[in-house]
This record gives sequence, structure tokens and C-alpha cells, in this order.
Amino acid sequence: MGRSPARRTGRSDAPDGSGRSRRGSRSSRGPGPERRRGPARALLACLVLGAVVLTAGAAVAYWHETRPPVTDDQVADVAEALDAAGPSAGGTPSPSTSPSASPSASAIAIPATGPGTFVTARADGTTVGDGSRVRRYKVLVEEGLDVRPGAAAAEIADVLADRRGWTRDGANSFRLVSGGSYDFVVKIATPGTVDEICGAAGLLTRGEVNCSVGTDVVVNLKRWVLGSPEFDGPIHEYRALIVNHEVGHRIGHGHETCPGDGRPAPAMMQQIKGLKGCVANAWPYDADGAYLGGPSVP
Repeated sequence: MGRSPARRTGRSDAPDGSGRSRRGSRSSRGPGPERRRGPARALLACLVLGAVVLTAGAAVAYWHETRPPVTDDQVADVAEALDAAGPSAGGTPSPSTSPSASPSASAIAIPATGPGTFVTARADGTTVGDGSRVRRYKVLVEEGLDVRPGAAAAEIADVLADRRGWTRDGANSFRLVSGGSYDFVVKIATPGTVDEICGAAGLLTRGEVNCSVGTDVVVNLKRWVLGSPEFDGPIHEYRALIVNHEVGHRIGHGHETCPGDGRPAPAMMQQIKGLKGCVANAWPYDADGAYLGGPSVP
């Protein structure tokens, strides 16, 4: 801690009362110990700089060794999304290009848990569907994730607007809001946070599945990014299944099961637990407006 100029002046008074400062006396005697400190200080600075460089190098090496590896599923999901978007978005230019040939920087990280606080997506108040029952909903993403709230909200809005979705029932329509009253909230969260939210309601999600609690549709980030091994389709289709299944609960639908071998699995079926002979399907209605349901189950 530095001393004030007044203190330095007081300490520099000569003890013999001559008025000469000690520093002045030493410097006037020529090349004394104070002048010889120059090379020593330079050597000390070099040693400190070297230690800093070595420490920084070690930190970088540690980060490279300990950062989480990107899974094959994550790489495949990113490659699939780029292929669907086409070459202009960085998609695969030819069949000879392997998904692993490009960097995996676009892969979404899946931390085990997060802060438990959320960012709300902005909304313009657009309503999708013609039903008289307007369901107001918000989209929230846990802070610190690689998922942008606006992008997630746009994807969810597209699912709800699809004519194979719940608006096809003619009774329900949906409006994305960012404030005020609402009917339900879609929350995208880390597995740990999902477990906390769902566990508080007595549901055991084990870091793997989504849940619907009260007005909350809680989406597990792991499922949002990786999909399900039981769902044979692109990741955006599986996300549609997540939205349609959980929103189906919010508008009064219970679980259903497979109606028969080779038929589309109902959107209200817990497909992550197995298809039971059905074919994976994300939508409650087909393109002609027929409901793709099955027998009710608890």
C-alpha cells in the first residue's frame, strides 16, 4: 500500500539534522547500491514474465484437456440442420463431405445444470390459428445456454402454426406474448434444472425427459438438442413432437398409445419410452386433417 508524499518527505529527513535526504545522499555518492538495482530489477521482471507465460500456457492446455467432448449425435444434428438449410447456410456441398470433416463449433453445449433463471423471448403478439380459444404463451430459455430465446420462440411458433398441429382442431389458437397474463410457459432448461422444477411436483425426470407442471411446459435441453433414440427423423421434427405433446397436455389431452403396427404414433404417446410397433410421428393431425390418435392410457 503506497505512502502519501508527506510521509515520504518526513522519512527522508537526515537523522543528523543536516536536511539532506538519505536518497539524496546515496545518489550523490555515485554508483551505489541503488544504481546497481537496475539489472536486478530487469532480471526479476524477466522471471515474473516467464512465470506468467508458463502459467497461461498451462491454463490453455488444461482447458483443452478438460472441455466436454462433442458427441457424435451433436455433430450429426448440426450436419443435418445445415444440409436442410442448403449450401448457402454452410450445408454439405457434396456426398463426399463427412459431418465430422467440419468443426463442431455450431453444436449446442449441454451443461448438466444451470442457474435456474430464465430469459423471456420477445413477442409481437401475432396469433396463429382460427380457434376462438386464444392460448397466450411465453417462451423462456435458461440463462447461459447456447439457445437464443428468439430463435426458440420462432421455432415453437412455427410448430403451433402448422396445420398438422393443434390449431387444426378449430377450437384453439395461440399467441406468443412476453408479458401480461398467459395460459402456459414453455421453458427450455438444462437437465438439472428440469429435474428441480419437475421434481418439486413429484415427477422423476432423471435428467432425461420433459414434463408439464402447472402452467409450465418444461423442455429438457438434452432432448431439444439430441432428440430421442426412439424417434427416427430430423431434430426439428422431434422438437415439434416435444411441443405438440406437452402443449397437448395444456389444452386437455392425456396420454395415448399405439393404435396398431405400422400406424403413426400419436403425438400424445410417450414415444421416448418405445413405439410399440408404431412409426414415429410428431403431429396430432395428418395433412388431410385426420386426428392421429390412439387408445387412452394413464
